[in-house]
Amino acid sequence: MTHVWRLAELLRRHARERGAGSMITFGPRTVTWAEMDARSNRVAQALRAAGVGAQDRIAFLDKNGLEYFDVLFGGAKLNAVNVAVNWRLAAGEIRDIVDDAQAKLLIVGAEFARELDAIAGELATVEHIVVIGEHGRYERYDAWVSRHAADDPAVPSADDDVAMQLYTSGTTGVPKGAMLTNANLGTLLPHVTPRWGFDPTSVNVVAMPLFHIGGSGWALCGMWNGAHSILFREFNPAEIVAAIPKHGITNALFVPVMLQVMTAMPGAADGDYRTLRSIVYGASPITNEVLIRSMKTFGCDFIQVYGLTETTGAITELRPEDHDPGGPRDHRLRSAGKPFPWVEIRIVDPATGADVPAGTIGELWTRSIQNMKGYWRKPDDTARTIRPDGWLRTGDGGYVDAEGYVYLTDRVKDMIITGGENVYPAEVENVLMSHPAVGDVAVIGVPDDRWGETVKAVVVPKPGASATAPELIAFARERLAHFKCPTSVDFAETLPRNPSGKLLKREIREPYWQGQTRRIH
Repeated sequence: MTHVWRLAELLRRHARERGAGSMITFGPRTVTWAEMDARSNRVAQALRAAGVGAQDRIAFLDKNGLEYFDVLFGGAKLNAVNVAVNWRLAAGEIRDIVDDAQAKLLIVGAEFARELDAIAGELATVEHIVVIGEHGRYERYDAWVSRHAADDPAVPSADDDVAMQLYTSGTTGVPKGAMLTNANLGTLLPHVTPRWGFDPTSVNVVAMPLFHIGGSGWALCGMWNGAHSILFREFNPAEIVAAIPKHGITNALFVPVMLQVMTAMPGAADGDYRTLRSIVYGASPITNEVLIRSMKTFGCDFIQVYGLTETTGAITELRPEDHDPGGPRDHRLRSAGKPFPWVEIRIVDPATGADVPAGTIGELWTRSIQNMKGYWRKPDDTARTIRPDGWLRTGDGGYVDAEGYVYLTDRVKDMIITGGENVYPAEVENVLMSHPAVGDVAVIGVPDDRWGETVKAVVVPKPGASATAPELIAFARERLAHFKCPTSVDFAETLPRNPSGKLLKREIREPYWQGQTRRIH
C-alpha cells in the first residue's frame, strides 16, 4: 500500500480515461464521467465563493441523488469534508449534527423543508443554505451551481486530511463524527474491490443510504474501478430486481432485510440474474433460510462482511467458497469470516486488555490503515475507542476459532442494529424516562425475522400511574427518528441492576434470545 489516491484524483482520472463512459444512472438520467467532473468543478467553485476552504465541513441532507456526488467530489477538489446527515433523524437531531460538525454550508433536499424550517434559525455555524428543489427562502441548488465556471480549483490534500465525516452514535446516544481520511479510503478501495469482483466493466447497485458507509463507501467501491453505478433514491425491491437484467448489473451490497424482501416477491425466483458476479451482505443478522433462498434465487457468489463506520467499513469477509449450506463448511455460515490480509484482529478480555485463547469470547479489537482518524472534536471518546498503539475497540464480543474465522456472539456495548441502522438504548431510555408514567425503563434489541432485531422497551410504571404500549411508542416517535423507537413494550415490576445501579441488560435480553444461535453480525 503505497500511493494514496484522493477522491478528486479518482474522478479526474476516470474523466480523462473514460470521459464519455457512464458513471451514474439515476432513474431515466445517466451522467458520464466527464459530466460529473464538470458538475463537481462548478460545485467546488460555488463552495469556494461561499467561503468554504480546506477541511471545512459541508453538511448534506437529502435522500440518494446525483447532487450528493456533485458535492462529495466538488468538496474533495477543495480539500473540504463531506458530512452526509441521516435524513431519518428528527429535526433536533439533525440540528445537533450540523452544529457539531461546525458546517459552514448546508445543502438540503426540498423533501426536508419542514425539518429545515424548524432548525434554520438555530444553526450555530451555517453561513449559507441551498435547497435542491423549490423553497421560498433559499436559493435553488441548480441555480447556485450554474452561476459558477467549471474550473477545477485543484486544492492539494494530504494523506491524513479528512475526506468524509460519517456520524455514528456512541453508548451515550450522542452522535459522533467518524473522520475518514484520504489514507483510509485511498488504500482500502484498490485492495478490497478486486476481491469482490469489481473491475472497469462492473455495473454496481447503490441502494443503501449515502449517509451510511454501506452507501457512500459502497458507491466508491465501484467508482474507484471506473464502474457504472445504478443509483436508487431509496430501497425499492421491485425496481432493483427489474434493474438487474435491464442494466446488466454485476455487483451489489444488500443488508439481510433487503435480501429477504426481494426474494419473497412474487416471481423473484424466475428472474434473469445471469450478469451478477457477487452480492456482498452484512450489517445485521441473517437467517439461514433467507441466505439459502437468496443464494438459490440470484445464483452468484455471496460474500459476508463485518465492519464499522470507524473502520471505513468491512474488515472481515466470508468468502464465496465458505458459503456451503448443508456441506462440510456449513458451520461457517454463522461466521463473519476472516480479516483482510492487511487487517489485524485480537480478541481480548475487555477488563484487562489481555488476549484470550482461541475459542474464548472476548472483545474484538482491530488495527489497520482502515481505522478512522478519530471522532471529530471528541478527544475523550477517541481515546476510549483507539488505544495509543493503534488498536480500535469495536465494542463487539466474539471469538476466533482455530482456523482464524471470526464469530460474533454479543455486544460489549448495548447497541441495537435494526435493518442496518444503529440504535443506542441510552438515547431511547432517556426519552421514555421523560414520560410521566415511566418509573424505570430498559431498551433492548430482540430478534426480528425481517429487521434482524428490533427495539423493545421494558417499562416499570411509576406507582399509581399507567400508560399503554401504543401511547409510549407514540410518545417516542414524537421525539426520535422512527427507526430508534420501540416496536413493542413490555411491563415489569422491577428491572435487574447490579450494586452500582447499572442495568443488567444481558439478563433482560436473555429470555427473548433463547434458541438464537447468533446474537449480532
